[in-house]
Amino acid sequence: MAAVKKVLIVGGGIGGLSLGIGLRKKGIEAEIVEIQQEYKVYGSGIIQQANALRALNELGVADQAMQKGSPYGQISMCTATGHEFTKAGPPPIGKFPSHLGISRRTLHDILYGEAQKLGVVFRMGTTVVGIKQTLDAVEVHFTDASKASYEVVVAADGIYSKVRDLVFGKFEPQYVNASVWRYTFPRPKGMETGYMYMGRRAKIGLIPTTRDSIYMFVVTMEGDDNPHIPKEDLVPRLRSYLDEFRVPFVQEVQPQITDADEVNYRPLEVMTVPAPWYKNRVIMIGDAAHATVPQLGSGAALAIEDAVVLAEELSKARTVEEAFRKHMDRRYERCKLIVDASEKLVEWEKMEFSGKSLPEGANIGALMGKSMMILQQPI
Repeated sequence: MAAVKKVLIVGGGIGGLSLGIGLRKKGIEAEIVEIQQEYKVYGSGIIQQANALRALNELGVADQAMQKGSPYGQISMCTATGHEFTKAGPPPIGKFPSHLGISRRTLHDILYGEAQKLGVVFRMGTTVVGIKQTLDAVEVHFTDASKASYEVVVAADGIYSKVRDLVFGKFEPQYVNASVWRYTFPRPKGMETGYMYMGRRAKIGLIPTTRDSIYMFVVTMEGDDNPHIPKEDLVPRLRSYLDEFRVPFVQEVQPQITDADEVNYRPLEVMTVPAPWYKNRVIMIGDAAHATVPQLGSGAALAIEDAVVLAEELSKARTVEEAFRKHMDRRYERCKLIVDASEKLVEWEKMEFSGKSLPEGANIGALMGKSMMILQQPI
């Protein structure tokens, strides 16, 4: 018998939706409160590697994601002039390819549709303002002045988690002196896989998301003080980063960068809360517990895995404490290894962009390969 019958999930992003689906599949009631009145998910792409697809399969949506996205093999790693020096990415896991490129909005819609179908309750336009725990329940106060009691509350509300602040104290995300830019394009003819180009000032990735579309990500250093970039500067600055990449695919998409509203620019921040990620009957998953940078393309994947594992443990444990403890046993070291490796990769990239030599023994390819092998392991 499951340890609980009803769970509140704060935050309706990829992690929260995944948990709602996982809980309903285990026969546990799930309610999601989402601060947005209606979802506004930016439409640039996201990479889901084989381990993420394996987790999505546990939720029953992997096949749908692969149909609506673009499966592809290992990424071609190239210099700024187009010379391929290696391939990167995990091997397939069973029927799941090395990578799936998909629009973040499309993936969100798939998860939202499945959650609705399974009976997850949604309360849009509200979030949590107060939490009081007792021995066998959590009393939650909401922004709409209502209150309700739940057996478990899950913080899936991101790197600036309100629940984390209320229950665990203040943890400040750390800017890593790097940023990522994203933009979508029609898919160039002849692009059969993903490509990554390493330049002197930037790293560029071109990732297929459907048969007809791709998205580009560009990792840059914008300054230690995380400067604001005015809207009118977004297009010219992004285009300028592509100048050094004299390769056909990049040169084809560069003049198509014309709309500042379509430029998705985000400073990169990290934060890992020390174990345990729970306190009594409240637990954190995803970015609320372990926000990472996208150097290994694993932020969303880790949140989906968190959701699958937590739903499984809550469904079979005799107590909430037992479920949370076993969840931590399965998740903490795995997540920390990937977060730490991602931070190390962005540190090395910054050194290269600054013209500095990497530390002795530093090997970007080897670290990526080791991390991919960790992600291959069962959750």
